[in-house]
Amino acid sequence: MTISTSRIKAVPTNIITGFLGVGKTSAILHLLKSKPDNERWAVLVNEFGEIGVDGSLFQGQHSEEGKVFIREVPGGCMCCTAGLPMQIALNQLLSRAKPDRLLIEPTGLGHPVEVLESLTTEYYFDVLLIEKIITLVDARNLSDTRYTEHATFNQQIAIADIIVGNKQDLYRPEDKAELERYAKAKALPEVELIFAEQGQLALEALQGPTAASVSANKHNYTESAEQGGLADMPLPESGYLTAINQGEGFHSIGWRFDASKVFNKKALFLFLTGIVAERMKAVFITNSGIFGYNLTADSLTEIALDDCMESRIEIIASEMCDQWEAKLLACVMKVD
Repeated sequence: MTISTSRIKAVPTNIITGFLGVGKTSAILHLLKSKPDNERWAVLVNEFGEIGVDGSLFQGQHSEEGKVFIREVPGGCMCCTAGLPMQIALNQLLSRAKPDRLLIEPTGLGHPVEVLESLTTEYYFDVLLIEKIITLVDARNLSDTRYTEHATFNQQIAIADIIVGNKQDLYRPEDKAELERYAKAKALPEVELIFAEQGQLALEALQGPTAASVSANKHNYTESAEQGGLADMPLPESGYLTAINQGEGFHSIGWRFDASKVFNKKALFLFLTGIVAERMKAVFITNSGIFGYNLTADSLTEIALDDCMESRIEIIASEMCDQWEAKLLACVMKVD
């Protein structure tokens, strides 16, 4: 499937990357709040899980009427499978949005070098203008070998024009110095290091050409058998479906629920607070309204949303819990 982008020229484009739970989505939402009113922005968001939740979270707070256009690529690193999921989604997004700026959020387990390579092919040479690549890092994780020995974590740092030490309000006194040391050893010589809370970045951070190249080593990725299809396929008669994925040392499990299934908000919140995982994102239609949820190692946050088409949840963890589905289904309110 090919969509013409011949009339779209030199769209300023930023890759905003970082490992699981570091605050990439929060950073993009903050940037969208600062978007000039006269500009059209597009966001291409990639998720490790098959279900896809970020698109609903973005759309629940920003609309095309507000000149914000969202497209999602679920099911693993979006540049895999010969780059087709990414190219199709990106072409459709560019054609619809005709944006003044494009933000790309790869999955926290995705490979930014391969994403950059896809964006700098001859096909996109005149269409996209690659600007600053921003990598968010939680400096507290530098004492954990699950991060420092993970190839993707180090690739994200190696490709950055700007490294953002996010969640600085939670740091120990030595954490900033440790990130400075790590960046000096792993990052580009000209990298800029800044610190932030809750992903609050200035628009100026997006501007200027990237110094990154695609010469870094690439990494193999284990694709799921049903790449990208479960996020959009019709729901079965049961009103919900389950999808799993794995790769890069992590597992994901996600669910989609028909809009007719309304969740008991109190029971749901108890379930969500009991999840032990690296990451959880969700949007739910509840008896008290529509809400988005975001679970990291630090906290579970809840935000009211304007709308969503259906309830969705995605959990990424080192180990799965076989009781999650039963507990989640128990939160669905019975119809009289």
